[in-house]
Amino acid sequence: MLKPIREVKIGIIGLGYVGLPLAVEFAKKFPVVGYDIDKKRVIDLLDGRDFTLEVENELLQSVVVRQSPNSKGKGLFPTFESSELADCNVYIVTVPTPTDRYNRPVLTPMLKASENIGQYLQKGDVVIYESTVYPGVTEEECVPVLEKVSGLKYNSDFFAGYSPERINPGDKEHTVAKILKVTSGSTPEVAEYVDQLYRQVITAGTHKASSIKVAEAAKVIENSQRDINIAFVNELSKIFNLLGIDTQEVLEAAGTKWNFLKFKPGLVGGHCIGVDPFYLAQKAQEVGYHPEIILAGRRLNDSMGKHVATEVIKLMMRKDLKVIDSKVLILGFTFKEDCPDVRNTRVIDIYQELKSFDMEVDVYDPWANPAEVKHEYGISITSGDHAPELSAYSAIILAVAHRQFNALSIQKSPQQVVFDVKGFLDKEKVDARL
Repeated sequence: MLKPIREVKIGIIGLGYVGLPLAVEFAKKFPVVGYDIDKKRVIDLLDGRDFTLEVENELLQSVVVRQSPNSKGKGLFPTFESSELADCNVYIVTVPTPTDRYNRPVLTPMLKASENIGQYLQKGDVVIYESTVYPGVTEEECVPVLEKVSGLKYNSDFFAGYSPERINPGDKEHTVAKILKVTSGSTPEVAEYVDQLYRQVITAGTHKASSIKVAEAAKVIENSQRDINIAFVNELSKIFNLLGIDTQEVLEAAGTKWNFLKFKPGLVGGHCIGVDPFYLAQKAQEVGYHPEIILAGRRLNDSMGKHVATEVIKLMMRKDLKVIDSKVLILGFTFKEDCPDVRNTRVIDIYQELKSFDMEVDVYDPWANPAEVKHEYGISITSGDHAPELSAYSAIILAVAHRQFNALSIQKSPQQVVFDVKGFLDKEKVDARL
């Protein structure tokens, strides 16, 4: 028997870029327990601070409570103690779904989250997954864990749903409540229940998919489609460079046609676009199909960092600038502009390729956390408000279009190469751009 929505207490597992904004929205109307294994993250949230910058501190402070709210209350209680989830009746999983070094899906965070939930699962409870996966993961991988740990029977004692996240880090216009939400459930009744639950907080509305697998597939192709489109323009960029044609100007001209898709070349990283296609490819291969276009797009996009580094070195040689032991400055390290998110950033590919030529490479990013970069990538970067002295470098690579870089006096010269990955600077100020 499903709990009436007015009596719901929600447990959200994972308080990162996806989980926290969702938890805050639900906490405006429902009692919410937010569980995360990162103790420092939880302490920061209890103090009303969000290092991801997805939730304004004032808003966070208005919903955070310091003890678990009862079923008639509301507010968000962040915790690193999983036992606090015990009296929840709707669980939402928003943990990462990364790939390993061989680009194989890693489901460990989802399976661990399912184990945690299974300890406290009661009859009538609903478990909703938001993490991006390939079709079948919810019911074929996660539900069996819930059944095993809880001792309950799926679709008899407890139920499941899938509602893929649609978070766009750094975007203050398209926030979680303003993006239409796909929902689904393990039975028609549960599907309607999940849909109505999200309708309480998603002002943009919902789309109820016919099954959990359809919802899972819809999510994974959203980012795969974008990945392939970017791969196409990245390939065009390589071709036009060989032909001596400015790719940005070509795209501007083609973009005057009403149905031209306006994608731009660049590095493809982040938590979704650079990862999700591998999830779909994995499932396709399991059923005997080799996805040629999807994997070709991934290979091409993953080659762009090395391509940028190679082009910079060519430009330096044409200006008769020393390559070995030269100093190069990379502007930006996060995976996108005006955002502190460094997950799966492909700027690291540029850095590593330049280092392989024994170049001295500095990275400046006013948004990135140097400690996080050091922990995740093993390199040191500088942050803060003041950029390094630009004249000290033989080459400058603008890799991320942070708004702060507008204020920098960047200008190409015979003694310096300027390469613009993002098409951010005036054409006259750069030697080349993608």
